Amino acid sequence: MKLSHFNFDLPADLLAEYPSENRDEARLMVLNRKEQTIEHKLFKDLIDYFDEGDVMVLNNTKVFPARLFGNKEKTGARIEVFLLRELNEEQRLWDVLVDPARKIRIGNKLYFGEDESLVAEVIDNTTSRGRTLRFLYDGSYKEFRTKLNELGQTPLPKYIKRDVEPEDQERYQTIYAKEEGAVAAPTAGLHFSKHLLKRLEIKGVDLAEITLHVGLGTFSPVEVEDLSKHKMDSEEIFISDEAAHMVNSAQTKKSRVCAVGTTVMRALESSVSSEHTLNPYEGWTNKFIFPPYEFSIADSMITNFHTPKSTLLMMVSAFAGHEFIKKAYDEAVKEKYKFYSYGDAMLII
Repeated sequence: MKLSHFNFDLPADLLAEYPSENRDEARLMVLNRKEQTIEHKLFKDLIDYFDEGDVMVLNNTKVFPARLFGNKEKTGARIEVFLLRELNEEQRLWDVLVDPARKIRIGNKLYFGEDESLVAEVIDNTTSRGRTLRFLYDGSYKEFRTKLNELGQTPLPKYIKRDVEPEDQERYQTIYAKEEGAVAAPTAGLHFSKHLLKRLEIKGVDLAEITLHVGLGTFSPVEVEDLSKHKMDSEEIFISDEAAHMVNSAQTKKSRVCAVGTTVMRALESSVSSEHTLNPYEGWTNKFIFPPYEFSIADSMITNFHTPKSTLLMMVSAFAGHEFIKKAYDEAVKEKYKFYSYGDAMLII
């Protein structure tokens, strides 16, 4: 399959600028792979498709306020710094993206906060867009992280053109977020409300938590027509013994295993045993899933509607079937489903 197979016309007004009023009342398109049917529901209707003993696998990563605005020494130019990855806790080293990148050189200092209480020095040009910064801060590591949280903003995706609003702090985070480390939300999980999770538990659906810290690599554009040449950025994952056991038990009993989001699907497929069961794992993955692909663990998935030519659309196509997804997306555009991070959801069974 080629990059051009994943292109489609997406009207700009279908990109969701705001989340739905209530988390579990976003729209839900249900795709049945076996029957090749498409149904239109609300997200809370999800419960009707799961039974006692089924397992939903959730990504409990937590988004941290990764977007900072600072000023360059001497010129005072406003620079946006996007924290990507902490490299060294002791030395306060971070991989970052800077914008505008052309204005920043090794040795430049950047000042953050009205009182300029946080300073960073550029020590390396890691990529054409990226830099490595060393933050110069005298306090303890805990105080330093508190300072970053104070000065940082919720890193809404770039397609959202409005300013960050107070409600974004809560809504661009799943209600089960625990492990801080993501620079983007695992958006399929944004639709779960406390009430819906409670109803699922009462019905006997088990919830297994794993962690994949979403990096910007998930959203990096694919720039090669031959998909086998695309390289995914690595993302850190943690799959506990307990989560692996829950998933494997469900598989043994022929119960349903549902991956809540493409991040969960990538994590599960990154740690498969030769018997097609899930291994506990702690490490990194750069797995890129595109058609044709044989899935080993999950037999259903929840996902949002993705943008043209994205790696996320490619994974969903591999899972549901390329032609079926094309048909579903044509219908989503016609029915005016909302796309992307704050958009509506799809359940594929």
